[in-house]
Amino acid sequence: MEDSVRQRNLARLVRSVHLGGPRSRSALTEETGLNRSTIADLVTELVDTGIVREEAPTSANSERRVGRPSPIVSAHPGVVAIAANPEVDAVEIAAVGLDRRIVVRERHEQSGLISPEATARLIADRVAAWRQDVLADARIVGVGLAVPGLVRAADGLVRRAPHLDWTDAPLRDLVSDAVHLPVAIDNDASLGALAEHLFGAAHGIEDVVYLNGGASGIGGGVIVHGIPVTGARGYAGEFGQNRPGIADGADRRDADGVLEDEVSRARLLAVLRLPGADDAGLRAALTASDDPAVVAELSRQRRILATALANAVNVLNPEVIVLGGFLAMIAEFSGSDLVDTVRAQAMSANGEGLRILSAALAGDRLLIGAAEAAFAPLLRDPVG
Repeated sequence: MEDSVRQRNLARLVRSVHLGGPRSRSALTEETGLNRSTIADLVTELVDTGIVREEAPTSANSERRVGRPSPIVSAHPGVVAIAANPEVDAVEIAAVGLDRRIVVRERHEQSGLISPEATARLIADRVAAWRQDVLADARIVGVGLAVPGLVRAADGLVRRAPHLDWTDAPLRDLVSDAVHLPVAIDNDASLGALAEHLFGAAHGIEDVVYLNGGASGIGGGVIVHGIPVTGARGYAGEFGQNRPGIADGADRRDADGVLEDEVSRARLLAVLRLPGADDAGLRAALTASDDPAVVAELSRQRRILATALANAVNVLNPEVIVLGGFLAMIAEFSGSDLVDTVRAQAMSANGEGLRILSAALAGDRLLIGAAEAAFAPLLRDPVG
């Protein structure tokens, strides 16, 4: 019993500095309700195991308190997780610190669809190279994978990632065997929702709908009363597969299409005459364009997206909707207030107080979410 209490208290301290940034010992004492000697003992153990570090207070990091300044405790920057997001056009890989800093990040463009086996090899190659360079002194705790598809929670099997053409891919095991590290895997949008809830636009919000717009289409995540909703087997949040309500038949582009067939990054790239682009490139192209065809396509997609969001508002009654990727750009560039359009189509009571926000973590959201999944065992049991 005593060991389990100590484990929980150690986990509370690590989670506090991970989620909230550096804390003084005094602040940790107030936050946890533990006495000063217990905090000192726990911090010393975490410092000895290399999970946190402690510094003397300075004018930059000290808190304004009466009396002797308290040492500052922070997540050790040398503790990192590898995060990866395989997509149809590129694989992004990064090392993310427990202090939430992205240490290194690479985007590997793909000329064709990458296989699960090739994904595992690419991650292993990059980890091996980084161990000889930027991560030479790092402690890598695991790998987190954000996959645009259905991931079975029980065993990390990618049941179906249609745009990657993966079916029943044992990606978690493939990567684990390749890098010899623990691996966590989940749907990309679910991890994006987690990242935005912990650190981004939805920080501190209890009821959230998150929609992610990527090269593979549209996925989503739902937070209810502060808890991620995953569904019976981990497949919840597939907003992109819903049949959209389209009031004007002239707006339809696919006779039997789902939402992600109509509201589509590929359609935006096509009207911009771009063969491909990452989020930053797409945003730059939209900013530079004054083509009426681009404006018309943004407006068409916005109308359909608004109806889909109104349906989500009626079902889930969120306080905030967060849009990531190209969906955020549709909201920002289509020239009118999306939230008013959504409210007009939703039940009036459900739309009261609704806010629609762009993902604050922008292009980092999926990698930070994937890293969070990899950090989860450490956050539960820091010295286990």
